[in-house]
Amino acid sequence: MPYKKFEEYNIQVTDDVKDRYKKIIEDLGEDAARDGLLKTPERAAKAMQFLTQGYHQDPVEILKSAMFKESYDEMVIVKDIELYSLCEHHILPFFGKVHIAYIPNGQIVGLSKLPRIVDVFARRLQVQERLTEQILDCINDTLKPQGVAVVIEASHMCMMMRGVQKQNSITTTSGFRGQFEKIETRNEFLKLIGK
Repeated sequence: MPYKKFEEYNIQVTDDVKDRYKKIIEDLGEDAARDGLLKTPERAAKAMQFLTQGYHQDPVEILKSAMFKESYDEMVIVKDIELYSLCEHHILPFFGKVHIAYIPNGQIVGLSKLPRIVDVFARRLQVQERLTEQILDCINDTLKPQGVAVVIEASHMCMMMRGVQKQNSITTTSGFRGQFEKIETRNEFLKLIGK
């Protein structure tokens, strides 16, 4: 049986974006009808819909779908969550890792939901600073824990491939709420994630 792949995309959006990509390819001096580029506008249109699907997802509902009453009140950490996003300034990728911690306050959340909300916010046109705050605020406002911490470490292709062209630079952003605003709690978290 041949390989069959199922992907669902908005046909109207795909067609509109495909036409724009074809025009961009032509404006850059390429032949959009040549064999290697013939299907590129459609593939690019579908890729952009996938990479920006976070606009159509609700991170609060994702968290609420797996919240459970629990008396555990020590730090919970999910570290090294893979991150892939698009810089809103150049529409080039940035990628890295997200480290999240929270201290429950009568409610815990299914661990897989934390990486899912990272993806929801990352799959939008972004800046790393806003992404950090959106993840932090979503967890804080929805779960209402004693504290939340988020650290993101990422490499930005807009700095690596163009502009300043610094291939080994890493950008780190962080945010802390509640108990993590206390230096001892923050330091425990940073030590546990190896920072």
